[in-house]
Amino acid sequence: MIRNFLRTAAVSPQVFLADTDANVNNIIDIVKQLDTDGVDVAVFPELSVTGYTCGDLFQNSRLLDSVETGLLKLAHDTAGCSTAFIVGAPIRIDGKLYNCAVSIQNGQIVVVTGKKNLPNYGEFYEKRWFEPFVIKPGSITIGDSQIPAGDILLQYGDVKIGIEICEDLWTPIPPSSYQAVNGAQILVNLSASDSVAGKYEYIKNLVAQQSGRTIAAYVYASAGYGESTTDLVFDGKTIIAENGNILNINQRWQRGNQWVVSDIDIDALNHDRMYKSSFESRLSPDYQVVKLSPRHGNDDNRLLKRSLDPMPFVPKGTTLDDRCSEIVNIQVGGLARRLDATHTKSVVIGVSGGLDSTLALLVAAATFDSLGLDRKGILGVTMPGFGTTGRTRDNAVGLMKALGITHREISIAPAVNQHFKDINHDPANHDTTYENSQARQRTYLLMDLANQAGGMVVGTGDLSELALGWATYNGDHMSMYGVNAGVPKTLIRSLVIYFANKADDETRRILLDITDTPISPELIPADEKGNITQKTEDLVGPYELHDFFIYHFLRFGRSPRSIFFLARQAFDGKYDDTTILRWLRTFTRRFFTQQFKRSCMPDGPKVGSVTLSPRGDWRMPSDASSSIWLKEIDEIACSL
Repeated sequence: MIRNFLRTAAVSPQVFLADTDANVNNIIDIVKQLDTDGVDVAVFPELSVTGYTCGDLFQNSRLLDSVETGLLKLAHDTAGCSTAFIVGAPIRIDGKLYNCAVSIQNGQIVVVTGKKNLPNYGEFYEKRWFEPFVIKPGSITIGDSQIPAGDILLQYGDVKIGIEICEDLWTPIPPSSYQAVNGAQILVNLSASDSVAGKYEYIKNLVAQQSGRTIAAYVYASAGYGESTTDLVFDGKTIIAENGNILNINQRWQRGNQWVVSDIDIDALNHDRMYKSSFESRLSPDYQVVKLSPRHGNDDNRLLKRSLDPMPFVPKGTTLDDRCSEIVNIQVGGLARRLDATHTKSVVIGVSGGLDSTLALLVAAATFDSLGLDRKGILGVTMPGFGTTGRTRDNAVGLMKALGITHREISIAPAVNQHFKDINHDPANHDTTYENSQARQRTYLLMDLANQAGGMVVGTGDLSELALGWATYNGDHMSMYGVNAGVPKTLIRSLVIYFANKADDETRRILLDITDTPISPELIPADEKGNITQKTEDLVGPYELHDFFIYHFLRFGRSPRSIFFLARQAFDGKYDDTTILRWLRTFTRRFFTQQFKRSCMPDGPKVGSVTLSPRGDWRMPSDASSSIWLKEIDEIACSL
């Protein structure tokens, strides 16, 4: 295992029908290759020692005798391998034949369990040869050894593994469901499922859903090339899913051996089982646990075999538009309900020409359209200050004109300069007071304008700013409803582009220029050429890093060491270790010290699995200490 990631493989080997010697030798070669690749657990198909389609040959003593010999050879010839692997074989027990899964590791046959639900319909006739495996935990003899048999979970370190076979998954309550509530985080399925039109999509959904329902990983390996094609064809399906998502899947219809490998995130599974109160452990005395020997070593420099998305909040590919549409509908639905509940037909938004206020304005316009309200009821206010640039002001004004809302411009400079005199602050001192005075003046104006219009102020701040506390307390921190409160910064840009792709040419041009503008509060004067000098990411760090930290800290409760391990792989070649640690320290320090701002944040809609509302998903004392987290970051830095 690597940092509590269990490396699994789903294998579909070439089948040599009824030739146990050839199958065994092939499996041995594959196991040795997987062991070199650091695979912890490998799953082979149902009846893979003989082939699934042997028919009445299953009742022939010569074939069954060769199975026992073959299993002993599998154990003997893989004695130097740390990979635990599970193969399918017909096993005789007390005069009956069972369709079994045999687990082997380090030269030992460890466990025998079997198929409980035998299909006997359509193309399947398994009851012709096999008995349902309903044996109470005990032992059977293979060679000279007594092997545990029955309802047994394997344990690899702290990870428990449950085993079921093919049809078991298709039943109303699969054995894997019981295995999961008895602690199994990894569920494996040895299958021999033939291919018919439409079945593949069904199986993928079945595997993904079972992994999600049980908050587990599901490793599915099915028979492929070499099985009899007398009436059926087998396509060699291999699927690895984790908590509702397919991690890896093979290309079917290949000759020869094929497999897929994925590292399973055990910490994430354990977190979700702990977090979700509806997942209840129901330990049964009927389940024995047999321990395997974990692979030694924990190499932080070894790359994980799984996709590590550097921007986990941003959907990829064809799902992006659908996800953006859903998020916008949530934002619009939330604001519409709030306007209905307060009988309000007017909103006020401070429009800066930046990403956040642009998205809030677009959502407000869509909300007014959905309610059949005149967009003139949206008052967009530009409030140029000491750092406002022509680019952002022009984009703000141009967008408001394009959207057909009411626009008003009020310079904050006179009022802020008067405030500086009142508090005896030197305007040449561009400190926190200088910046926050501007932010609070803007909010002061918006609130009073909302009173005049009998409306409400729509907040523009996003999830990333809330996590970092990158907002002026009682300034841009405050509003009557924060439509962006659940949207991280990396996703804001995608949502604005989503709107741009549906807009007319001029609006699209403005929106795309806004997405290309450096992120800035524009509270420090521009340079001599009128360019932005105060760039947020230079001060607080790259938002893509912070959103990565936010996701893994909040969604899975990861430690700094775990987050660093994942970040250095996700951002390999873009940020070095020192840079990642620098901003991880900044994130940790600010996240803890700025909780007081989140404790009194305005209402706003939850749009994803991560949110910081003190009334919902995140409840944390404002005076919690970050010392043990920062200490771990220091330890990592010292080890580099």
